[in-house]
Amino acid sequence: MRRSDNDTKELPSVLLAGWQDGNVDVPYWLFKYYKQLGLLEPDVMLILHVMAFKQKENKDFPTLEELQTRMSLPQEKVIAVLQKLIREQLLRIDEIEDPVTGVHSEAYNLWPLLERLAECRIDEHRAELAARKQAERTSKAERKDIFSIFENEFGRPLTPMELESISGWIDKDGYPEELILAGLKEAVFAGKLHFRYIDRILLEWQRNRITTVEQAKEHSQKFRSR
Repeated sequence: MRRSDNDTKELPSVLLAGWQDGNVDVPYWLFKYYKQLGLLEPDVMLILHVMAFKQKENKDFPTLEELQTRMSLPQEKVIAVLQKLIREQLLRIDEIEDPVTGVHSEAYNLWPLLERLAECRIDEHRAELAARKQAERTSKAERKDIFSIFENEFGRPLTPMELESISGWIDKDGYPEELILAGLKEAVFAGKLHFRYIDRILLEWQRNRITTVEQAKEHSQKFRSR
């Protein structure tokens, strides 16, 4: 059905009223980890409605009818979702006593869900730290290997300045380690085994946009043929 001109004019004010009604605060972790907790989209949608009732309508314990009218699920499915959340200890029903009137009431408590989401974040953080430490150990091992290869080729321990040169090629200049080793082989082949010569080789390759060992080999073969 086509909107009338009056409806079109009222639309901006209606949209503004929608913004002024405010938003519902939802933990980002719920979106990130709900699958990890074994939740399905209907489960998450019901949780969001519980949050919305509490924050926007000050209802701590919306009825099944109120929840069902806002969801595209039959009431028996809403009941099943609630039972699942309570059974899996993601939602709790607390009994509250009014300190003034002494009247007892019930309220949905989402704190168990928040605790589980926090556990997911902690597990993810631990996994990230473990992966980072493993990468650092691998990097240190590879760095140690390249130092050992240089020492084997030079037939002596490297000086602190020479160790710093290799670290600078890797960290500052960004040369791949395999390319640095290819430069070392070129220096050995040319009979000019010193760091200045290796540095010139790497600079030459950089100027020619050589980033792989295969490209370096091809470049060296062309240079020798000339």
